[in-house]
Amino acid sequence: MPFNIPILLTWLRVALIPLVVGVYYLPVHWLPRSDQDMAATLVFVIAAVTDWFDGFLARRWNQTSAFGAFLDPVADKLMVAGALLVLVHLDRVDHFIAFIIIGREIAISALREWMAQIGASRSVAVSSIGKIKTAAQMTAIPLLLWHDMLFRFIDTQLLGEYLMVLAAVLTVWSMFYYMRLAWPLIKEKGGMMD
Repeated sequence: MPFNIPILLTWLRVALIPLVVGVYYLPVHWLPRSDQDMAATLVFVIAAVTDWFDGFLARRWNQTSAFGAFLDPVADKLMVAGALLVLVHLDRVDHFIAFIIIGREIAISALREWMAQIGASRSVAVSSIGKIKTAAQMTAIPLLLWHDMLFRFIDTQLLGEYLMVLAAVLTVWSMFYYMRLAWPLIKEKGGMMD
């Protein structure tokens, strides 16, 4: 396993995930709910920044590796799934939306792994739809964790809900996009009949 600064940042992101979840298990007389929200938001934003920063440094310093390419999306998916589970528990995200997003991540990860095994991983490379979905999702989650007015006029719960619905719609759209790209190979390599 290679070890460098970008991979260290990715491991840091994995280590921060339990903090986003765990802060809500502290008794409210130790840390009031508003402070829990603030702490979870801060930790999530730091983790999201490391996501951008580790990729930037890996490319800049030419420290990309197969292990880093594997670990980075795993850390992202764990981070999003952990935050969504917390938000469902706090009744800030609908169960169905969380299921769509987490289910799609599992399905596309499995598809990408299968495509890599048959040497066709470029067929399901990240699309612009996927990038917009990720941007909506990564903006919605800290807004929903914050769960308070921002700058006294932005209702973060309402804005976060709209962005999460947008992310769910783009999640389904991007899943069909990837499946359409992969379908010819699924038929060919999977032995399916027309």
